[in-house]
Amino acid sequence: MSDLFGAPLSVINVGLAQFAEPIRAAGANVVDVEWAPPAHDEDIARALARLVNRADIEAANQTAFGRYLAAQPTLKGVGIARDVLDGLGERMILHSGPPITWDEMCAPVRGAIAGACVYEGWAETPAEAETLAGSGEISFAPCHHFGAVGPMAGIISPSMPLWIIEDPVHDHTTFSNLNEGLGKVLRFGANSPDVIAHLEWMRDVLAPALVATLETLGDLELKPIMAQALHMGDEVHNRNGAASALLIKRLIPAALDAGLDAKTLSDVVTFINSNDHFFLNLSMAACKSMLDAAHGVPGSSLVTAMARNGVNFGIRVSGLGDTWFEAPASIIDGLFFPGYSTADANPDLGDSSITETCGIGAFAMAASPAIVQFVGGTASDALANSRRMGHITFGRNTAFTLPALDFMATPAGIDIRKVVDTGIAPVINTGIAHREAGIGQVGAGITHAPLTCFSAAVAALAETFVD
Repeated sequence: MSDLFGAPLSVINVGLAQFAEPIRAAGANVVDVEWAPPAHDEDIARALARLVNRADIEAANQTAFGRYLAAQPTLKGVGIARDVLDGLGERMILHSGPPITWDEMCAPVRGAIAGACVYEGWAETPAEAETLAGSGEISFAPCHHFGAVGPMAGIISPSMPLWIIEDPVHDHTTFSNLNEGLGKVLRFGANSPDVIAHLEWMRDVLAPALVATLETLGDLELKPIMAQALHMGDEVHNRNGAASALLIKRLIPAALDAGLDAKTLSDVVTFINSNDHFFLNLSMAACKSMLDAAHGVPGSSLVTAMARNGVNFGIRVSGLGDTWFEAPASIIDGLFFPGYSTADANPDLGDSSITETCGIGAFAMAASPAIVQFVGGTASDALANSRRMGHITFGRNTAFTLPALDFMATPAGIDIRKVVDTGIAPVINTGIAHREAGIGQVGAGITHAPLTCFSAAVAALAETFVD
């Protein structure tokens, strides 16, 4: 014992940092460990305690995660929304995020809906469209409720062309709209005549050209493209340059064989080639395909959707049906384009966080350290994000690996129990929309899912178990 008291003292301090100061002042070495009681709420902590070390939950999660890993999202074609989305009403518009009414919607989503009404011919002007949208004659629903996803405002209206993604393993189909490119576009709330004209070109020229091209090409598995893009510097959410290039490499020979006329071929190839985000919508639909395969497993605590509508952030959990657990969407403090700041930013918006839910995007930032030049932070932050997310996930997806971390598989399968227990919120990198409709993207940044969504989900899951 005397030897112990005479030896140099090293202390691990867990909890309050103030406890370490007197020890440090006495000359001892102190290592601080950040720790707090789970959820900072006694009821949530008790609910969490009922969910840990349960063989039934672990088995359910193994089933859900196995389905996620086994999914094979495959590009089958392009179709018109009213023809391929079961239950889509003739005057229905889908939006990103959890459910929301017209009166509650943020300005970019309202602007995009007004543009969609003009595009559909339901109104002559955006002003008329807003009156129509508020009259009750137009119905609204989340894209997720129809097996679809859309970036930013996420708008899908009946005559819009959609990517069709099938998972033959689980006989399941998901959808996404086509990416318009950058600038003032519908997904950021723009609705000027040139925006509508561009949407019409996408419907009348781009979509038929893609239909003919894909009929010639045949089925195209998307996971191999995503995996290769991760090895080429993409994280397949905000950086899709490599994935888009790999896609067009596959499309051009098929387009040539499809016999497209010279002008159509030139216009379509030029558009896709000039849009590094073109693959984003395919990435999102592929991620939804994988996560929908994992959804609906009784007792599973794995997250199968994270989405934002510009007002609220919502999650869905495999074992809790189609219930959304929501919290207010946050303002993102990232890198802003010249002349803009957080004062101009709309709260977090879009379905594209389905990529992080799937284990790519910010979860795979180690594959794309250059993304920090767009969203902020440092290259070491990108590596740290990928490592940190491993603390809140059920497993890893060996189909997606990270070269900068010795080809470590990406962390995947967000577990609501681990999020609440550790206090580590899922990281998301995202574009930032202006709070006013039509101005467009004003920056990009890194944010985190609100912890209260996960606490509410833990409480709900605990109620499904009778001890």
